[in-house]
Parts: sequence; structure tokens; C-alpha cells
Amino acid sequence: MDEIASLLEPQIPALRRYAWALLRDHEAADDLVQDTLERAISRWSQRRREGDLRAWLFTIQRNLFLNGVRQRKTRGTQVGEEALNDIQAPGASPESQAGLHDILVGLDVLSEEQRSLLLLVGVEDLSYEQAAQALGIPLGTVMSRLSRARARLRDFMEHGPSTVLRRVK
Repeated sequence: MDEIASLLEPQIPALRRYAWALLRDHEAADDLVQDTLERAISRWSQRRREGDLRAWLFTIQRNLFLNGVRQRKTRGTQVGEEALNDIQAPGASPESQAGLHDILVGLDVLSEEQRSLLLLVGVEDLSYEQAAQALGIPLGTVMSRLSRARARLRDFMEHGPSTVLRRVK
């Protein structure tokens, strides 16, 4: 058990960052990390020894997050815009706070697949191969989704939210 703890402990900060970026709630993020670690420990024997531990943990965490999203949809619970207002960076100027708020809102504009990929590659510094493994998608899909996510986020930051008209029949 000490071996497992020594391998998992260095991964906790990255898991916490990713969980917070997905949920934007410190308590919910901590719960997600705890659930991720519990799942990893309980299924340790199923882990591929030659596989990337970090990618495996992110896969578990993302799957747990998606399960939670599905459960919240059936219950109707949503995190509102007010969660973004509670973000305070120590010593940050109001301009940088506004920029952070815009980036977080911009991330919400992205699809879950694009957001997860952008966070794994851009924030957690996973290679494209590791991200492909974590998300269970081909390498080419990683590159195209990442390109579209970056372009969409860039467009959002430059032009603001675009109004999408839906056709109603």
C-alpha cells in the first residue's frame, strides 16, 4: 500500500487542478479527487503496468465527472455564474481578474470534449499521446479537437459570446 501511495501522492495537485477547472467548486473538486483516488486504489490490480499512470488517473477522473454530469442533469442541479464571481487571485489587479473570468466563461462555451482536452494539454501539460490515452480517442482526433477548441476560445476572447439562433419548428 505504501508503494501505491508513493505513486499516487505526486499526482494529487494535477488532479485537483483538473477537477477544479471542470467543476469550479473547491469542495466538489476535492470530492471528485477523493473519488478518483478511491477508484484507482480499488482497481489498482486492473491497471496496465506499462501504461501511463497520469493518463489512467485523468481517465478515471473524467469518467467520474461525466457520471456526475449525467446525474445532475436528471436532478437538474447546475452551477451558476455566481461560482465564477468567487474566484480571487491573491494580489491580482481588477483587469487580470476580469481576464480570468472571461477565460473561465470562454471554457464554458466549449464542448465537454474540447474543454477536457484543452485542460489536459494546456494546463496539465499532457502530451497529445497521453491525452489521447486519457480520453480514449485517436491521436488525430486529439489534434483536430484541440485546434478547434483553441480557435473557438480565441474567437470568444476576441469577439465575445456569439448569439446562436436556433430554428424552431
